[in-house]
Amino acid sequence: MTVHQADMADNPVFLGRQPILDRDQRIVAYELLFRASVGVNSAIIEDDFTATAEVVVRAFTELGLASVLGDCLGYINADERFLASDLVELLPRERVVLEVLETVQITPSVIARLRELKEKGLRLALDDIGHVRPDQVPAMDLVDVIKVDLLALGIDELPSAIEYLKRWPAKLLAEKIDDGEQFRRCAQLGFELFQGYYFAKPTILVGRRVDPARAGVLRLMNLLLGDAEANQLEQEFKRYPNLTYNLLRLVNSVAFGMPAKIDSLRRAIAILGRQQLQRWLQLLLFTQRAEGGPPSQPLLTLAATRGKLMELMMNDIAPGDRGRADQAFMVGVLSLLDTLFGVPLPELLAELNLANSVRIALLGGEGLLGQLLGIIRLYEQNQFAEMVELIAQLPELSLSRFNQAQLQSLVWANELSISNGR
Repeated sequence: MTVHQADMADNPVFLGRQPILDRDQRIVAYELLFRASVGVNSAIIEDDFTATAEVVVRAFTELGLASVLGDCLGYINADERFLASDLVELLPRERVVLEVLETVQITPSVIARLRELKEKGLRLALDDIGHVRPDQVPAMDLVDVIKVDLLALGIDELPSAIEYLKRWPAKLLAEKIDDGEQFRRCAQLGFELFQGYYFAKPTILVGRRVDPARAGVLRLMNLLLGDAEANQLEQEFKRYPNLTYNLLRLVNSVAFGMPAKIDSLRRAIAILGRQQLQRWLQLLLFTQRAEGGPPSQPLLTLAATRGKLMELMMNDIAPGDRGRADQAFMVGVLSLLDTLFGVPLPELLAELNLANSVRIALLGGEGLLGQLLGIIRLYEQNQFAEMVELIAQLPELSLSRFNQAQLQSLVWANELSISNGR
């Protein structure tokens, strides 16, 4: 069943994902975060079993894990009731990791169930480990991943905690990483997996040097916004051969759906047209590796999701208006420029010949585009009650349609990330 066929109008389920990365900062999995809203002014369901069970039944079985995860693993929260339920049998063993919540008391019956699930081929993880409780020790031999809560331990306690945990064969995952120093420290201590707002939540690293490749993409975008001739675009591309290569990879992706491969820049410009070329340049910013820095793949995924979700919401509000949809996509992608460059957004936007509606949406959250961007930011921050209130102000945009658009944008971003070499 496609995203459009999924009928969640009565009780839409909002699906959040937080990336889990390896030591090279490549996304290898997502923790799936589930919330349901039963009405515009209602509270959010907080029950762990209800949230997990609802999405497993309605999202996974109707949409398919490939739509949600791409080629990554999915970490699914499991309380004691979910572990004991038959719903576990619905999960494809090769695609999921059951994350035993810290609220679960590891009783002999829970150990027996974990052993049974392990024998059936399911991967297991222990969530939010700080100071190991005595009841958790018997589970250490059964789990594949131990998620260490940095907030519960503190950075100074980590070395001794890691030394203790290394006696078991499980991989160690550092969660709640908030900055680059924490990531580097955890990598030095031997963690193999990493999770936290440092990778998924936009933050500005002021003072970082703008690398030439990304500056080149900005120049190309400005040429397009200024209606430069095709030969000017080609000459600018020739200054950055890696940009040409990466652009061709992007436009040949399954997400774009071209029937034939594009094998030259001239052909890409001719077939795509200027608007599509501008769109792909916006995404190309996030595929460039900063000199001496990590790849921007988590940001690419977030930027692509924002851009596509903005476009789909605008399609509902102004059907058939290609120009407004393109502007919405642009706002979604460019809203992360300050995070990417480590430079204040006004300074970056001053170099681009943007439409005023795009500029005021990015700088002040004004206008319809600013309102749509605000909805997305609330969704990313799991502030669903506030998000629902904003959606209610737009009669053309229902909760059900937002949910469908959100899932479509996740699919599109997954395909883009895979095509970009994840």
